[in-house]
Amino acid sequence: MVLAHGFGCDQQMWRLVVPSFEPTHRVVLFDHVGAGASDPSAYDASRHARLEGYAQDVVEIVDALDAGPVVFVGHSVSAMIGVLAARERPELFDRLVLVGPSPRYIDDGDYRGGFSQEEIDELLETMDDNYLGWSAHIAPVIMGVPDRPELGEELTTSFCRTDPTLARRFARTTFLSDNRADLPGVATPALVVQCREDVIAPMEVGEYVRDHLPNSDFAVLDAVGHCPNLSAPDQLVAAMKAYLPA
Repeated sequence: MVLAHGFGCDQQMWRLVVPSFEPTHRVVLFDHVGAGASDPSAYDASRHARLEGYAQDVVEIVDALDAGPVVFVGHSVSAMIGVLAARERPELFDRLVLVGPSPRYIDDGDYRGGFSQEEIDELLETMDDNYLGWSAHIAPVIMGVPDRPELGEELTTSFCRTDPTLARRFARTTFLSDNRADLPGVATPALVVQCREDVIAPMEVGEYVRDHLPNSDFAVLDAVGHCPNLSAPDQLVAAMKAYLPA
């Protein structure tokens, strides 16, 4: 089982989920380039300007570990990274678990991604002007559980550990991506996990992913926010266990 974190996070975000699967799976955690304890020198401006570059990183990890076929668990932007990796090398992936996925964050005609182009432009501009201030403001909003401020503070700290320059570049790669056309080409079975309320990836987005992945199941958690791996780990684990073969 390979678990991949979302934007601004690192592998520690899975610490409440991993123990439930260690008895049955070889669990592999890693940090995307620019996050956590990753080697900044591994960042390639050309390669990592597109999500396909991060997908290639995932493929290389699975190849290097001789671990395939794996269950790939991707949170937020890593859900689409997993989709791209499975499209490229389907033999390496047994199942996908996509937690809060979004193939496009920007509204487009009848498609509702949750943000207007102007809102994304403003978000990216604010990051450029004051990344640390942006982190402190947005992290509690993303977490979505104001009654548990310690989780928002943890996410803020995680954002602030990320190299600001690489974080801003990854934000552009993430929030300006459009992977809707990639969904129908994925043959790997997938579980789409959606929180009941999510400001980053609203219900309509999860339903869109479910409807356009050829072999997908859908689980809605009775949770609020974009990070159920921290705010509702028991629900996330239960949904995964109900989906994965015993």
